[in-house]
Amino acid sequence: MKRLIDVYVYRFRHEKPEFLLFLRSSKKIYANQWRMIGGKVEEGEPYWKAALREFNEETGLSPDNFWVIPSVNTFYEAQSDQIHQIPAFAIEIAPDKTPVLDDEHTDFRWISIEELDSYLSWPEQKRLIRLTHNILINDQILPEWQLDTP
Repeated sequence: MKRLIDVYVYRFRHEKPEFLLFLRSSKKIYANQWRMIGGKVEEGEPYWKAALREFNEETGLSPDNFWVIPSVNTFYEAQSDQIHQIPAFAIEIAPDKTPVLDDEHTDFRWISIEELDSYLSWPEQKRLIRLTHNILINDQILPEWQLDTP
């Protein structure tokens, strides 16, 4: 069974969180869909390290704040007949940082919570962004969720 991670990147603009989405290349899985960062965990790699690695590979940036979202993305994949439970992570970056696109993506966009339904189709991804948004606007990141970056 493959081990996967989700990473929800955000920044604050005018004291409101905005979320980073990427447009998937037409040559990759989830072609031409707007998505957050996701990826596979390598053998022997902790989930949180995979999240950092995928974030760096897909943005070329380093995090300003890194924490575990206290929920998982759960979905059924018919092709493999597997139910996936995917840990979710949040990464804050400074408002002046710009991601560098890799070969998996053709564009990126910062969206507000009000724009979410116009970009994402997957219900669990929308739920996790809404949860992250609520945690952020209520300043409720618990110390137990914080992760140190090497």
